[in-house]
Amino acid sequence: MKAVRFHEHGGAENLLYEEAPDPSIRGNEVLVRVRACALNHLDIWVRNGIPGVKIPLPHILGSDIAGEVTQVGDLVTRPKIGDRILIAPGLSCGQCLPCLSGRDHLCRQYTIIGSRTDGGYAEDVKVPEVNVIPVPGALSFEEAAAIPLVFLTAWHMLVTKAGIKPGDEVLIIAAGSGVGSAAIQIAKLFGARVIATAGSDEKLSKAKALGADLVINHSTQDLAQEVRRLTDKRGVDIIVEHVGSAVWEKCLLSLAHGGRLVTCGATSGYEGRTDIRYLFSRQLSLMGSYMGSKGELLELLPFFEQGKLKPVVDRALPLKEAPLAHRLLEERKQFGKLVLTP
Repeated sequence: MKAVRFHEHGGAENLLYEEAPDPSIRGNEVLVRVRACALNHLDIWVRNGIPGVKIPLPHILGSDIAGEVTQVGDLVTRPKIGDRILIAPGLSCGQCLPCLSGRDHLCRQYTIIGSRTDGGYAEDVKVPEVNVIPVPGALSFEEAAAIPLVFLTAWHMLVTKAGIKPGDEVLIIAAGSGVGSAAIQIAKLFGARVIATAGSDEKLSKAKALGADLVINHSTQDLAQEVRRLTDKRGVDIIVEHVGSAVWEKCLLSLAHGGRLVTCGATSGYEGRTDIRYLFSRQLSLMGSYMGSKGELLELLPFFEQGKLKPVVDRALPLKEAPLAHRLLEERKQFGKLVLTP
């Protein structure tokens, strides 16, 4: 099969479109013909190399996958050949207490397809049956591939972690990102008032079209001062954050008394200054979030069929254009998701 692989860590130029071995499935696995695979920052981190994490080389990236079932193992009972499916990105043991409690993302063996295992930058990919989910409604493969990782992440952050409720004021950092564009929609679904940030007026306009009530250009405006002005000095109840160092301190200053900050990344750096006195005196909650459970993904998918949530696809590119797609993501030149089509 054709695939995009890298044989050594480094820049986007290391991504090579080449022949790779065809996947061979086991009894509990399904073979999927990949029709679309969306990019995530995880792809860039894995490509560059993550300290302390050994990636088998050569490696195929890609966590957000949609396609058609072409082969099923002897033990598979649910998916059928020809089914249009998307893939839940999380892999876990399925036998430990967290897995059996419906919290598979807390499994000690948890990993994401395309990080330590081969992913969807290929014509075919093999996955466990439990990860196969029907595409909701009449969504295209490109739209379906734009859902799993970012909407599951944003749902887990806002609903499970932060306990969002009607009337909450929510600040969403980097509205042009996959997580940001998903979080805007989920926050509005729950009746929140949304303030979104982005680095350009074009992205802010698109954020408002998704439902953001107010916007802040973090390239030209002071984040904390603007939040203070827009909330009549109160601050926000919830912050969805994944940028890290560049905004960390400003975010803490933007929380209301009893506010909750949930973070799932650190694209600008992983060190942030925290005044602990401010933390306890204002009774703030700081929470880390990483993906979510398969059950949560199933919980949110019906909203796409109902038209209450929608995938945000910036553009689709041929699989062989993976290096270009990586550079676009690194330079933040997209709004929503970049998708590769084999």
